[in-house]
Amino acid sequence: MASIFSKIVAGEIPCYKVAETDNCLAFLDINPVQKGHVLCIPKKEVDYIFDMESEAYAELTMFARRVALGVKKVCPCKKVGVAVIGLDVPHTHIHLIPLQEVHDLDFRHHVKMEPEELQALAAQIAAAIQ
Repeated sequence: MASIFSKIVAGEIPCYKVAETDNCLAFLDINPVQKGHVLCIPKKEVDYIFDMESEAYAELTMFARRVALGVKKVCPCKKVGVAVIGLDVPHTHIHLIPLQEVHDLDFRHHVKMEPEELQALAAQIAAAIQ
């Protein structure tokens, strides 16, 4: 059975897309731990990041870097944190999270954002990546 992220890639589930290449997709997390929390995924479903082919892994990492630079332009923060956990969805994903303090990377707490806010933020980040 396809993961929720594969369904997003296939267009079966909508997302707040911020960037896309032939092999990667970045979109806002709909349950963000901070405003500007973005997920970067390979379009090809691979459960564990270190099981990815070397070339695909490098491509995803460089894609996430490009997205993080766009996030930093739009979301005031000291740095954009990076986390790869991979226990909740069996599809490799890199979390990019704007940080002011270390505790901003706490996945036990989330911020509430309305769909309109997510849509506007996705558009701003997408424009900053261009």
